[in-house]
Amino acid sequence: MLLCIDCGNTNTVFSVWDGKTFLAHWRIMTDHRRTADEYYVWLSSLMQLNRFADMMITDCIISSTVPRVVFNLRVLCNRYYDTRPYVVGKPETVLPVAPRVDEGTTVGPDRLVNTVAAFDRYGGDLVVVDFGTATTFDVVDVDGAYIGGAIAPGVNLSLEALHMGAASLPHVDITRPQAVIGTNTVACIQSGVFWGYTGLVREICARITAERDRPMKIIATGGLAPLFEQADSLLFDSSDDDLTMHGLRLIFDYNKELADAG
Repeated sequence: MLLCIDCGNTNTVFSVWDGKTFLAHWRIMTDHRRTADEYYVWLSSLMQLNRFADMMITDCIISSTVPRVVFNLRVLCNRYYDTRPYVVGKPETVLPVAPRVDEGTTVGPDRLVNTVAAFDRYGGDLVVVDFGTATTFDVVDVDGAYIGGAIAPGVNLSLEALHMGAASLPHVDITRPQAVIGTNTVACIQSGVFWGYTGLVREICARITAERDRPMKIIATGGLAPLFEQADSLLFDSSDDDLTMHGLRLIFDYNKELADAG
């Protein structure tokens, strides 16, 4: 079985793929101080609850937007699962189609993984909107290549910055407000953030589509994607909550085939 590890700025997700389906997903807060041994104690306990044995994991693949975490994740795979993991973004892990960006540019592994997954499911000419710690817009060309995009502060990051920067403003949870005009402070903040990000997504996607001068499908992913679907049924063409894990599995299969053929 394949262990897929997606390390983001806020959380790290571990998923087990048995060749046909993902059997389990587990989430832990991202912390670069966490050792391989700590990962293993936590992960093996969850596997036992799901009646998985350590020996059932035969392969691993990692995507991480936090470089300092990769070393301990590599050690976890090497020491406890006796496998050398593929790491997205490293030269030895090949993508089905190479990104076309400025020379010397480093593209976030999560954006590359989402590109591969979205192309496999929806074809080319896409904008993938990922609501994570940052809100990213990834443009996928007709042949599946990542060709650039845009990055905006994430929704929760903006809320936290507003709370930290304005002493009189409380910390609030993001939700769709009942009205655009708030009649109390919390409602005003929720309206500004919710409708502000709705406008941000719509405007950036519209400008990307105009710049590309062709129809573009808009695919949403990330934890807050379902929330923003409530804003406008036409904001996205599709929402896909397991895009990253699907992409990791595809990249692993592609590299495994290359290794077996070579």
